[in-house]
Amino acid sequence: MSRVANNPIKISKEVECTFRDGIFSAKGKLGQMQTTVNANYKININNDEIKVMPNIESNKDPNWGTTRAIIANIINGVTKGFTKTLELNGTGYRASVSGSKLKLELGYSHDINFDIPADIKIECPKQNLIKLFSINKEKLGAAAAKIRSFRKPEPFKGKGIKYIDEYIFRKEGKKK
Repeated sequence: MSRVANNPIKISKEVECTFRDGIFSAKGKLGQMQTTVNANYKININNDEIKVMPNIESNKDPNWGTTRAIIANIINGVTKGFTKTLELNGTGYRASVSGSKLKLELGYSHDINFDIPADIKIECPKQNLIKLFSINKEKLGAAAAKIRSFRKPEPFKGKGIKYIDEYIFRKEGKKK
């Protein structure tokens, strides 16, 4: 059993945290986020650390560690933010940002226009790179997965959209 939930979350001076009526909110230099905390847990906020504790000492279920991880991600998001980078591999594959749309040319007969969610910033430093930035880790991962789903990398030539640190296991083609 993991004991991650016992670890306190360190916070810096520039983060303001509050916990009232089951709602935890944090405000930092990048923005403000809040989440609803399960009624089985309480959050103790001290000067430089936060601890998630169960209301009943015997109630140490797996959601305790999950609750702690969600709160740690919120604090990390409002202080540093999260980034993901996608890479396009394939002849003629391009990406560009225009306004609030991400235009993808992925070898289909039509271009794909992806509406960028409000709290995510997308930039394309090169035609084959897409950088996503957000303070919300959950929405960032969902947006990156949605973009990747338009053309997943295939195992024979490696063409498609992949995460920058992802390894594509290559298969050998047919033999005569």
